[in-house]
Amino acid sequence: MNPLALSLGDPAGVGPEIVVKAWQALRGSGPAFVVIGDRNVLAAASGSGAAILRRVTRASEAAEVFAEALPVIDLKLNAHVVAGKGDPAHAGAIIRWIETGVGLALSGEVSGLVTAPIAKAPLYAAGFKFPGHTEFLAELAPPSPYKGAKGPVMMLTAGDLRTALVTIHSPLSAVAATVSLERVVEVGLITHQAVQRDFGVERPRIAMAGLNPHAGEDGGIGREEIEVLRPAAQRLRELGVDCGDPKPADSLFHAAARSTYDAVICMYHDQALIPVKMLDFWGGVNVTLGLPIVRTSPDHGVAYDIAGRGLARADSLVAAIRLAAEMAERRGTDR
Repeated sequence: MNPLALSLGDPAGVGPEIVVKAWQALRGSGPAFVVIGDRNVLAAASGSGAAILRRVTRASEAAEVFAEALPVIDLKLNAHVVAGKGDPAHAGAIIRWIETGVGLALSGEVSGLVTAPIAKAPLYAAGFKFPGHTEFLAELAPPSPYKGAKGPVMMLTAGDLRTALVTIHSPLSAVAATVSLERVVEVGLITHQAVQRDFGVERPRIAMAGLNPHAGEDGGIGREEIEVLRPAAQRLRELGVDCGDPKPADSLFHAAARSTYDAVICMYHDQALIPVKMLDFWGGVNVTLGLPIVRTSPDHGVAYDIAGRGLARADSLVAAIRLAAEMAERRGTDR
């Protein structure tokens, strides 16, 4: 299998440090990856300087050197980096690193893309027009429709839990208006396909979390379950998806409940992320479903407060790299 690409993310965050630590953890066993970023930033984060780095010009060289050195496609920053201080001057390079990784994945030169964390505020200050990584990736690698549904869909994974989000970074005050029958069906279709293709589950069982407390109490605490979610679940079943009616979210995530489904559709950000982080705070993974390429990332942010101090843990990035390789291998088997 071709190596993975790993975009460096925000150079002032913990990305450079955890990239080096991930290589140290995986250099003996793989999967191999090539970093797209600034070699000098990685050298400063490594503790060993440039000695552990190897500049490469093609992603295919990564596997040859991975056990001895961290391979880097060296795309330079044009501004100084201060650890813990996000800077709009870095935005152009950050975007270029992501674009390069997507291009390599679309061409097949790499088997998938793993993205280190970015911070939105410095990018917005530089004119970035997308809410986040997920939406930008969908622009660069347009999803192909699946039974009329078009991604992307954000999924978080930890252990045996997979949560797919109907809304991502919507304010809570806007969630109810955003949760439409069409969007829920779209998320369900894409999740069903992805759990089959990327996670190897032949007949996925999809659960659905209610929007309101107690899943609305038959309309006593909100009518979204009656007017939107139950019809969406029925529509999914008509389309061949094994999807249950909405259930109270407070009883969906314990071990016995998780054994009854392969993925759960969640209505808003915290409903999906809190159980994932409770289950495995350090090792959760963010997966983008519905793209023509494999894309994963750690489920945490840039952590400016500890950047440059040697404190960051690479568990989530290591898990993201391993999951990307597993997904790519399954997709390769499908071809």
